[in-house]
Amino acid sequence: MQHLEFESDVQRTAALLRERAGTAALPATAVVLGSGWGALAERVQDAIDVPYGDLPAFPPIGVGGHAGRLLIGRIGDAPVMVLCGRKHAYEAGDAAAMKGVIRTLAAAGVRTLVQTNAAGSLDVALPPGDVMLIADHLNLVQRSPLIGEVGNERFVDMVDAYDAALRSRAQAAAATLGRPLREGVYAWMLGPQFETPAEIRMLQRLGADAVGMSTVPETILARHAGLKVLALSLITNLGCGLADVGLSHHQTLSVAEQAGGRAVELLCAILAALHD
Repeated sequence: MQHLEFESDVQRTAALLRERAGTAALPATAVVLGSGWGALAERVQDAIDVPYGDLPAFPPIGVGGHAGRLLIGRIGDAPVMVLCGRKHAYEAGDAAAMKGVIRTLAAAGVRTLVQTNAAGSLDVALPPGDVMLIADHLNLVQRSPLIGEVGNERFVDMVDAYDAALRSRAQAAAATLGRPLREGVYAWMLGPQFETPAEIRMLQRLGADAVGMSTVPETILARHAGLKVLALSLITNLGCGLADVGLSHHQTLSVAEQAGGRAVELLCAILAALHD
């Protein structure tokens, strides 16, 4: 019964989005905005604004810097759905917190998911203010949003978790702006506490370049739903022990606000390249 109710919510939410869009087709690209990326919402033209609270399959948002709104419109010539905020696994210990959202996007015809987040750098050569293109991830939490799924489709191949062709387009867009875009491995830690210096050293030895508290569950859900994924991290701090600065969510938001403008400019160029 619970599964049927979930699927019903997904279909009702997708239908509601089609209704709000009217005669316009829903975009095939959706963008999830993490901390520091919120200014992209201001770039959406002819926006149809839908609060998450109006969408049955969408969760409530409880983190500062995440507005909890969905915008349907375009950025330049690129039709997009922009999701202003995500539910994090650390809020209730649920790795599948965004399951209804991702399933709704797939049911509504989305084929490409662009994810953004704020992350800590594990390399002093990747300083705060830079953007990292995620090439792969480490699920250090070892939780899956697919627990409870049935059938062979739950055994998702993660070789192409972050689509190589989409990354090539993103690199080309960054080059047109004269912005070198480093690719790297993103490590997912549950949070909400920040990592210890020992954990940062462990992540470095495991081959991670940045660390954060999101994105990986949504990527797994998206790949399970057949979506291609592109993901970008806005670096807001160096990992604990790499700089003589204390860490806090306030600091993350402050640095993200300062660097967000350039990051959003890059994201707009990437969305245009994905549309071409």
